[in-house]
Amino acid sequence: MRAARLFEYHKPLRIVDADYPKIKRPDHVIVRIRGAGVCHTDLHVVEGVWRVSLPLTLGHENTGVVEEVGEGVEGFKRNDPVVVHPVMTCGVCRACRAGEDMYCENLEFVGMGRDGGFAEFMLTSVRSLIRADGLDLVEVAPLADAGLTAIRAVKKAAPGLYPGSFTAVIGVGGLGHIAIQLLKQMTTTNIIAVDIVESKLRLAEQLGSEYVVNARDDPVKEVMAITGGRGVNVALDFVGTQTTHETCLRILRKGGKFIVVGYGGVINLRSADMIANELTIEGSLVGNYIELQDLVELTRLGKLKVITNRYGLDQVNEVLDKLKTGELIGRAVLTP
Repeated sequence: MRAARLFEYHKPLRIVDADYPKIKRPDHVIVRIRGAGVCHTDLHVVEGVWRVSLPLTLGHENTGVVEEVGEGVEGFKRNDPVVVHPVMTCGVCRACRAGEDMYCENLEFVGMGRDGGFAEFMLTSVRSLIRADGLDLVEVAPLADAGLTAIRAVKKAAPGLYPGSFTAVIGVGGLGHIAIQLLKQMTTTNIIAVDIVESKLRLAEQLGSEYVVNARDDPVKEVMAITGGRGVNVALDFVGTQTTHETCLRILRKGGKFIVVGYGGVINLRSADMIANELTIEGSLVGNYIELQDLVELTRLGKLKVITNRYGLDQVNEVLDKLKTGELIGRAVLTP
């Protein structure tokens, strides 16, 4: 089968003829990939930020149809359309029993720890499958990571939001544009979208953001003016640079929460300032199976739409370059 694999860090992926996956456990499932989203994490893998074992087929944001099932699989059969959660979990450790799938003690992450979906076929487990009947499998592929990450971050933000509150969404990219829609569905907060690209700010307005701020100007000054000098209740950083981290800390009001999703910077905050202002800093990583099911249902109800750009598998390196330079609006999806 054709697959886009990474053989060396800092080198382009190579399209090769890879081995067809094999079912080795009763709960294993082989999925014929229909859509594979391209994520900044894929860039970080190429750059060696995540030191994975090479060679590796990337791609952790996948949809497709069931091709084969292990002898213990029930509820799914050949040709069933599915969204594939990026982690394979054991289901029996304490974290799994608590529904915290990302904390599984025996977690396997496709596209990072094992071969992912930049290929014609991919191996996963039945626990990772969410039915996607009637949905465009290319359009919903980003739900498996971008959507998951956004909904988990928004759920962390929601308890501190109320009518008249303010939430800053830093970065209106693949995750940010989904987060804006989820904030509109799940909260009554006023949204301030912050980005350096005018077309992305226009998209934020179309999706319901009450305010937009171009970060090329003075985002701290503008956000403070919008909030009457008080600052935001929650800052969601989907970019993760030193600059965006610092911006988030400077725009928080007393008792505010900084939710860190994008990574790449270092958070510098004096403990005295954190205590005096009762600030909360919280990381957010992907999401669990139930959150993915919620995303699929919101999409089915027409309450959520992912902006997608479709590319062939042969264009994977072109897409990674576009992602690196910030050219993409929404999410890129490969169609192996």
